[in-house]
Amino acid sequence: MKIKFILPSLTEAEDSFWRPIKYSLFPPLGLATLASYVSDEDEAEIVDQHVEKLSLDDEPDIVSIQVYITNAYRAYQIADYYRSKGIFVVLGGLHVTSLPEEASQHADVIFLGPGEESFPRFLKDFKKGKSNVEKVYISKIRSLLGVPPIRRDLIKRNLYLVPNSIVVTRGCPHHCDFCYKDAFFEGGNSFYTQAVDDSLEEIDRLPGSHLYFLDDHLLGNRKFAKDLFNGMKGMKRVFQGAATVDSILNGNLIDLAAEAGMRSIFVGFESITEENLSRCNKLQNLNKDYTEVINKLHDLGIMINGSFVFGLDGDDPNVFKKTVEWAISNGITTSTFHIATPYPGTEFYKRLKKEERLITNNWDLYDTRHVTFKPRLMTEGELKNGYQWAYKEFYTWKSIAKSSLFHGSVKHQIKHFFYSSGWKKFEAFWKIIIEMKKLNQATPILEAVLSKVSSRNNKVNKREQRVIKKRFAQSKKKKLTSI
Repeated sequence: MKIKFILPSLTEAEDSFWRPIKYSLFPPLGLATLASYVSDEDEAEIVDQHVEKLSLDDEPDIVSIQVYITNAYRAYQIADYYRSKGIFVVLGGLHVTSLPEEASQHADVIFLGPGEESFPRFLKDFKKGKSNVEKVYISKIRSLLGVPPIRRDLIKRNLYLVPNSIVVTRGCPHHCDFCYKDAFFEGGNSFYTQAVDDSLEEIDRLPGSHLYFLDDHLLGNRKFAKDLFNGMKGMKRVFQGAATVDSILNGNLIDLAAEAGMRSIFVGFESITEENLSRCNKLQNLNKDYTEVINKLHDLGIMINGSFVFGLDGDDPNVFKKTVEWAISNGITTSTFHIATPYPGTEFYKRLKKEERLITNNWDLYDTRHVTFKPRLMTEGELKNGYQWAYKEFYTWKSIAKSSLFHGSVKHQIKHFFYSSGWKKFEAFWKIIIEMKKLNQATPILEAVLSKVSSRNNKVNKREQRVIKKRFAQSKKKKLTSI
């Protein structure tokens, strides 16, 4: 029996805004995890349409497709084509869980929620005969204990900048109103972890030194994270991950992460306005000192990728300039800006639908780059234009240079400058090595940029402190350095 796993390309990966490097970072670990349940006598294949062409000329026994909101229409087209050939098609993923009735029209079987328990159950039923297969498989047991090793042999490492991506937890302990993944874990544990030893064994199997933890909240379970970081000491790894504001401020967990090799972190600041944080249930950020978070990370030599959402109900047309100035003046290395997007299945979607503020159900536009609802304090055009301006302004050479000067050591300034400019200013370089299919050969460059900056070298002398204080006095007067 042959099973073909497909990740259709997202709509935004093929439009005028397309940045090839953005869609060539990480392999599809979710599909590689499901493939680990395929028995040795059966054949499995993974096709990621972002980095390779998808052939539809084959006839596998099962086609399994992962569906996100902005690849939904393409996923349905692929599914319909294979089904027209009499091939058994299964669909799963965030969008399927959010809109099962829509997805079921294009599949023989749909999966709701995570698949570590339901997918092997389906395979067992399928081998007994198609008549034994259920139409809908719902995750019953939420556990990562005993999950077999990911089928990394099916991942084409040369096509990705970060082939050593890894996930050691599932879900998130928080429940923000706009979070697309909340519905995915509904009906069971919404946050759970691997056994620490299993995580360390997976890390040990990966070549090279760089890792990228794709977990939504790597510090979400304090005991797990503490044991993980202690276990990673001495492994000589350099890694990146994501965490929340409160977890960075709470205790010394982030210090342990830095000792284990963390050099860059994704932080969901989302808004510099308390009203917005309260409205969207971002309670883990409320009444937290963002400046303290930033200083703590920078003192540890950890670069920051800050996430910000525009268009929330407390935002007016001034939010774009305020946010960009705040991010630059606080030395944020990279920023990810989003237009607030009401994903189906979220509380945000339900509220806007009730208020009759939704303007489209074209899922191709739900990519956080298009306006899909009526903002409260600005026009749709102001939201779209402000979002585009923010990205452009934050990544000008002037802004990159100014932001890098925030740091107290020359080494940290250089790291900041090259990491930020490399992410946004070298598209031609990335395109060439992507076309050569040698993207993973650039990984050592990433490792070098992420080299350690000690807290001792990162301390600012008194003269530098005075210069920095004067430089950013205006932003402090506007109370943009903390909320």
